[in-house]
Amino acid sequence: MAAAEDTKVSTADSFGAVVLGGTFDRLHDGHRTFLKAAAELARDRLVVGVCDGPMLKNKQFAEMIQPIEERMLNVQTYVKSIKPDLAVQTEPITDPYGPSIVDEALEAIVVSKETLPGGLSVNRKRAERGLSQLKIEVVEIVSDGSSGNKISSSTLRKLEAEKSEKQKQHTEQEASST
Repeated sequence: MAAAEDTKVSTADSFGAVVLGGTFDRLHDGHRTFLKAAAELARDRLVVGVCDGPMLKNKQFAEMIQPIEERMLNVQTYVKSIKPDLAVQTEPITDPYGPSIVDEALEAIVVSKETLPGGLSVNRKRAERGLSQLKIEVVEIVSDGSSGNKISSSTLRKLEAEKSEKQKQHTEQEASST
């Protein structure tokens, strides 16, 4: 597949409609890089599938994931802050494909190296449905700088859970010592 091997990111406004997906919990620099790259490629419309329901059940600290409405609003707000004239369509997705395999007008999909197999799978499903293949644009994942690890919402939720647990233990210790 030539599209998978062509990892040079296209120029700005190359595609009328671009799609990407993710959980977008606790919108962080990694998300912003991903969304910014997609917004720059899109001329008219950006479609963002935001994981919900069964797509969240295997996530670490899933119970701490922000509500779907909050995550969709955060995505909309951020994209509009960098490209106000772009039409931004956010929608909950409960499977790995969402609108990417039904929206005929889409021209490109933005993925990371780790989600490239998903982009290829989208194109297989589109082919099965008689839809055009999407140009696959691969965006580098942002590392946290200090450790070189990719920024992750799971890590942020874990740190939040640990902080909450420490505060709870501290409060219990204070209560038992009075």
